[in-house]
Amino acid sequence: MIPNLPVCPHLRSRLAAVVAGLLTCSFTPGSMADDRLELKAPHAGAKTKHIVLIAGDEEYRSEESMPMLAKILSQYHAYNCTVLFSFGPEGADYLDPNNQQGLRGLEALQSADLMIIGTRFRQPSADQAKYITEYLNAGRPVIGIRTATHAFNGEGTFGSINYGEFGRKILGEQWVSHHGRHKSEGARGAIQAEFAEHPILNGVRDVFAPSDVYGVIHLTDDDQILLRGAVTASLDPKSDILSDDPRNDPMQPFAWLHTYTTPDGNGEGQSFCTTAGASVDLLSDDLRRMIVNAVYYLTDREVLQVADVRFVDPFYPSFYGFIHDESYWRNAKMTPNDYGSGKSPQMPDPPGSPKWPFRPVPGEN
Repeated sequence: MIPNLPVCPHLRSRLAAVVAGLLTCSFTPGSMADDRLELKAPHAGAKTKHIVLIAGDEEYRSEESMPMLAKILSQYHAYNCTVLFSFGPEGADYLDPNNQQGLRGLEALQSADLMIIGTRFRQPSADQAKYITEYLNAGRPVIGIRTATHAFNGEGTFGSINYGEFGRKILGEQWVSHHGRHKSEGARGAIQAEFAEHPILNGVRDVFAPSDVYGVIHLTDDDQILLRGAVTASLDPKSDILSDDPRNDPMQPFAWLHTYTTPDGNGEGQSFCTTAGASVDLLSDDLRRMIVNAVYYLTDREVLQVADVRFVDPFYPSFYGFIHDESYWRNAKMTPNDYGSGKSPQMPDPPGSPKWPFRPVPGEN
């Protein structure tokens, strides 16, 4: 109830809105700062582990996928999650995945137990990059998805590691090539026999990604390849593997564990990487399950036999592709709050996207 204060109707209306917002927050598992999305685990305590998920790529819609993963990890798996984004230029308050200098909030890594990153060619300021350097020098774990193999670019460094070396030195691989035909051939995971019982593969049977297979050539015998990626005949999740295609002999690494050397040279850390990870890829239950399993594994928790990876809120991913309209994100006016608890945004597919009728449609069961 709003007290009968002697204020003007406009101020009284604003006060009512504030109180209503506070009441809503008391029933919502997440909260918002201007430059990030915070999603708290139910019954979070001092020992609740903290994950920082970093979005920011022009093509594969990590601004959609990272909030979705954070909801699953916070609500079903008891992690506190912070999602960071790329923003528009010069202090803009809207998201702009096309702005490679737009990452904000990396100071959240100071309290992180795990970093999940899906960026592409970002160029953070030196003041922001230092938090990644500190995180890596502490030997803390990293999960990279899709374009994280080429997460950064430009003149900056993370200590002894140049921006462009992040993928190769931290995840084990850099950008190499598209191994499958982009937007016409998909990828299906094939479990590597010697690691079939690895905890990260608990409950994982069929990973399908409509994004194509990446070329991977720099892993070594020290890396554990858990999945290989088979090129499929089409983008249909039921499409067959191209069994007689030389690109599938051998298949490219698709998900692996890597041990990295810290930038200061004084220690080691562990990373997990998959070159799947477009937002539409994450309609695959087993891809989400593999990532959740990797989170448990890298944060020293016993991996579940079959992790719960149901969507917390309906998830309507857009197809991958570049958006070249320079006014698109400014006009869209998307903010972190648009991806928060109880929100299910739906953005249009980029121009030139193929028809892909294999995803949920708002209003349909």
